[in-house]
Amino acid sequence: MSENRATKSGIARDVQQKLASKYDQQVAAGCMSWIAEITGEPLDCSGDVDSVHEQLKDGFILGKLMATLKIGKMPAKRQTMAFKVMEQINQFLVAIKGPPMNIGDMSCFATADLWEKQNMVQVVTCLEAVGRNLDKCGIPNIRSRGPKESEKNERHFTEQQLAEGKNVIGLQMGTNKGASQAGQNFGKSRMIVD
Repeated sequence: MSENRATKSGIARDVQQKLASKYDQQVAAGCMSWIAEITGEPLDCSGDVDSVHEQLKDGFILGKLMATLKIGKMPAKRQTMAFKVMEQINQFLVAIKGPPMNIGDMSCFATADLWEKQNMVQVVTCLEAVGRNLDKCGIPNIRSRGPKESEKNERHFTEQQLAEGKNVIGLQMGTNKGASQAGQNFGKSRMIVD
């Protein structure tokens, strides 16, 4: 766990402090209350970073969440051995990355982020992604969490419309209106002596 690691210094400390500053206690509290509602477990929903870490670090609650959502197998009991705990956390991550959740790698956390309390912001982000994807997965009788994810909005243009677009000069390409070098004076002027 994180107390076994050396104290960070220099740029590593700065990066860790920047990550810690992004932690939103209200979002974490919302995630924890959502998990408590779904799993039926009595959880501390204060959203405090230490509280969230203590409740989730053994992977049991995550396993119970998987079982409730029917996307994985719930662990039989709480584990205390480090490799067993990290395996439970990894099973959660594998389950949410696969069908029907299909949560992308950018939204998931690494096992060490939770186990060693390295990046709790990413842990909460991952739980929010799980909550958002419930509508997309079609899991019945469970309230989703957070805003609905946007859907693909594919546009279809005719060949004529595409050809007309080639005749328009977009503002991103720039314009030469008013382009003149009059009055520009860079550096020392050239001295020409007769």
